[in-house]
Amino acid sequence: MIQFDHIVQDPEGLHARPAGKLVKFAQACSSEIRILSGEKSASAKKLFAVMGLGIKRGDTITLLVEGENENPDCEKLKAFCKESI
Repeated sequence: MIQFDHIVQDPEGLHARPAGKLVKFAQACSSEIRILSGEKSASAKKLFAVMGLGIKRGDTITLLVEGENENPDCEKLKAFCKESI
C-alpha cells in the first residue's frame, strides 16, 4: 500500500465536476484507491461516496493506493491530483 497527501486547490473543492473526473480516473486504475479526509474515508471509485466527504479547497486529503499496479497507479494519481484537483 502506498499513500500520499494532497491539498485540494480547486476553488469549489471536490464538487461534482472534479469529483467525477477523479472517480473516472480511479475506475481506470486496477488498484483500489481510497480517500481519507478527517475521520471519513471513501472509495475513489464511487462518485456519491467521494462527494459525501465534503472536501473543500485547502483541505488536505490522504490517498491510499493498494494493488498489483500500485506504484504506476500512484504516480499517475499524483500527477492527476496536481493537474485537476
